Amino acid sequence: MAATVRMRDVARLAGVSTMTVSRVLNDTPNVTDAMRKRVNDAIAELRYQPNEVARSLRARRSRQIGILVPYLSDPFFAICANAISTAARQRSYSVVLSTSNEDLQTERDEVSRMLGRNVEGLIIIPAQPTSGRSPLLAPEFKDLPIVTLDRPIAGAKFDSLLVENERGACIGTEHLIKLGHKRIAYIGLSDDLYTMKMRHKGYTAAMAASRLRPEPIHVTRNLPDTLIAIKKLLASRRPPTALFCANNLTTRHVLHSLQSMCIHPPSPIALVGFDDFETADLITPGITVVRQPEELLGRTAAEVLFTRLNETRPKPAKVTTLPVELIIRGSCGAA
Repeated sequence: MAATVRMRDVARLAGVSTMTVSRVLNDTPNVTDAMRKRVNDAIAELRYQPNEVARSLRARRSRQIGILVPYLSDPFFAICANAISTAARQRSYSVVLSTSNEDLQTERDEVSRMLGRNVEGLIIIPAQPTSGRSPLLAPEFKDLPIVTLDRPIAGAKFDSLLVENERGACIGTEHLIKLGHKRIAYIGLSDDLYTMKMRHKGYTAAMAASRLRPEPIHVTRNLPDTLIAIKKLLASRRPPTALFCANNLTTRHVLHSLQSMCIHPPSPIALVGFDDFETADLITPGITVVRQPEELLGRTAAEVLFTRLNETRPKPAKVTTLPVELIIRGSCGAA
């Protein structure tokens, strides 16, 4: 039977101390790149398998992070969570994953449970309070490293990952204007959500720049509500010739609504959505969208959190904003 390879064997082969091996295994700073390579080469050559439980106890680290999103049924949230989980696994971390259902009390309870499981940090797409303060600002969470994704928290000093929500809505609306549309309706969820508020703002700015009258329609997450709103909108005296949908949920619900009325974009109504989705290019015609980089958002959020966990001296929180791009397909009439 082969002898068990121990940390001291790795240290001997790499020509370093066991403390240096431990630092490399725990991905701590103050190890040179050359020394880190020697240790990793020795680990590979000896096929050393560290005892994760013992290592975590010695380092007082659980090697777990928390991920909390509103829903996993939403493709955007699911893709972000999967990217974070993959990045964590590459660092020998496991994840504790849960959902808040956009409910503040559920959010607080789930973060408390994660603390009870000794997560080292949290990446969260936070529920948005309509009034008052976020539960994440409670004293019990003050020592928990938190990175917010997609939506910032007012008054919080957390690292935050965002996309160009306002600019993306603006370029999507401008595209419809360049195609000759003057009556363009905006379909979105409540402006209580940061992303909706910023996209509504971008749409309004594009309409104002062309001296066109905005026509915002706010819907809920329920398909029947969207169907009623679309039927009412298209039955008006001067119905729009184009729609800008503020996220993939409203885009999909609007498409269902239009199809139930035997209407297929781009004629008699064009459509652009914010946020790509899996079947957007399989539908005929394909759906023109403002694409946001979900996987990159998740990976970057993980990188920010792990950098925060390994820093030796606290640094100020920062906001990182990632770009979006317009993907032109047939639903706008331009492809």
